[in-house]
Amino acid sequence: MDRLVAILIALQQRPETAQSLADKFEVSRRTILRDMQALAEMGVPIWAEPGPAGGFRLMEGYRLPPLQLDSQEALTLLFALRALTRLADTPFRQARWTVIDKIRAVLPKPMLEAIEPVLDRVEIEVPERKVKTPHLSELMEHAAASRWIRADYRSASSRRWLELLPRRIFAAHGFWYCEAYSAFHGETRTFRVDRMMSIKAIDGPSLNPPRTSRDDAEVRAPAAPFVRIVARLTYRGALLAEQDEHIGERVRQIADDEWEVDFDCPAEEWHWAVRFFYTLGPDAEVMEPERLRREIAGMARQVCERYERHAGRDGHRAGRQEFDGE
Repeated sequence: MDRLVAILIALQQRPETAQSLADKFEVSRRTILRDMQALAEMGVPIWAEPGPAGGFRLMEGYRLPPLQLDSQEALTLLFALRALTRLADTPFRQARWTVIDKIRAVLPKPMLEAIEPVLDRVEIEVPERKVKTPHLSELMEHAAASRWIRADYRSASSRRWLELLPRRIFAAHGFWYCEAYSAFHGETRTFRVDRMMSIKAIDGPSLNPPRTSRDDAEVRAPAAPFVRIVARLTYRGALLAEQDEHIGERVRQIADDEWEVDFDCPAEEWHWAVRFFYTLGPDAEVMEPERLRREIAGMARQVCERYERHAGRDGHRAGRQEFDGE
């Protein structure tokens, strides 16, 4: 019966062939033909059109009554919606709560009591963030329309106007990201939506992108080469590296208690690599390049010297206090 209802829902959207329905529901074509016979015997107005462009159709105007969810479907919806509520900012702010209330209101009480314990123990982890994304809804509309935009973008090290063609909007690690082609960089890159200070639609990329006083001194350099980075990771280091959207899929296990990440890092992201592997501490050891090892060691020495100076001052102060007490 579940498959019969699903077939009717599919046919309400568009005509379908027996083979397309068989592929969709992972059954044989013969099974679909038997389902069609069963629907016809139940009085559902279905007819078949022969030929290459043919298929099964529902009579014009025929509609199913409001769909009733089974327990697994209800669990799926509520599980996904609860994950959405964990995002700090979203264009679905109000709807995410109202749709949860509506679904809970129409579910039979026994079904709700059966799925609530599962929802309480299974969740999608979303880090809590304080950032706001005021241009997210507008950006989604531009992406859907494949429309160029000009964005005032603040990166970790600079701020400039970028002409972007948004291709995909997605959420990861508690942030919203936009995958877009950048005319400035000449390639597709991923940008944090909360770092877009303003955006506006444009007809297309200009030959001479507008610059501001913030980046007049910056000269666009030719595409930088890549640097191969290889690092060995502990279990904890592997978990942390897997959370990075750019290198997470490059993490692989090479022994029972040892993992490795091997990737080509754009030269312009070099400082990110130094900071990233430094913060992993003893959970990572960079094998190559040697330059990265030296810069991480230099950063570690700076931190040690800072704390050693503080420790020396604290020890001297404690000694004076002890002497004064005597």
